[in-house]
Amino acid sequence: MQTFNFRNKLYLHWSKIVPLFLLFVLVGHQQLFSQVSREINLPNSDEKKIKYGFIMGIHSSNFRSTYDNSFATSSFDTLHSINAQNSAGFALGMFTNFRLAQYADLIVSVKFGFYENKLEYSYTNRETRTGLSEVTMLEFPVLFKYKSVRRGNARMYFVGGATPSFRPNDKKDLEAPENRILVEKTNLSVEFGFGVDLYFPLFRFSPEIRFSKGLVNVLKPDSNELSEGIRRLTTNSVTLYLQFGD
Repeated sequence: MQTFNFRNKLYLHWSKIVPLFLLFVLVGHQQLFSQVSREINLPNSDEKKIKYGFIMGIHSSNFRSTYDNSFATSSFDTLHSINAQNSAGFALGMFTNFRLAQYADLIVSVKFGFYENKLEYSYTNRETRTGLSEVTMLEFPVLFKYKSVRRGNARMYFVGGATPSFRPNDKKDLEAPENRILVEKTNLSVEFGFGVDLYFPLFRFSPEIRFSKGLVNVLKPDSNELSEGIRRLTTNSVTLYLQFGD
């Protein structure tokens, strides 16, 4: 049985999201650059103790799977490999920004994330089968934000923290089709990323790239035959967030 190589299958499609992020930054910065010499937008924004805003995000996500020892036994001799597939999704939510120091903030968010993850099962007879996981997660990112010096109407920043999440109760698990991968209702991930604050006359626009790595095993053990041969299943995603605040 061939050993599966994760190198090309589990890395996300960065080329689909990073250029879009750069486009937002360049367009916004070009508009702001023409105003730098004339006026500073939202001059008191960074002095506020608490600020609010809303978030929209588009992401590419996938699973990272670890084979169980039983994968190599005779009962799985027709299964060749299990490959993770990248899928798109989106997120919507709100955030509260607490000022900690001149260059440091604490950001607490609440958002809904809509995820579709796939695993492709390949067999020695060249047949394939796709396992699907479609979930809506209620997420609570808690992030520390480190900001650079503001230059005109723009500043760079880095973020990092953790995101606990859970899936609201539903009846889909009881009525799951054969091709559905059953996952746990809770998850915990570590997140890190970077972005830029662009100050406009009436609002602050912050495009941001954020990476998320799941820390816990989300696979429901012995849930159906799609879980056979898998010991651990974790989540990965890269997201372009568009944030609007005061």
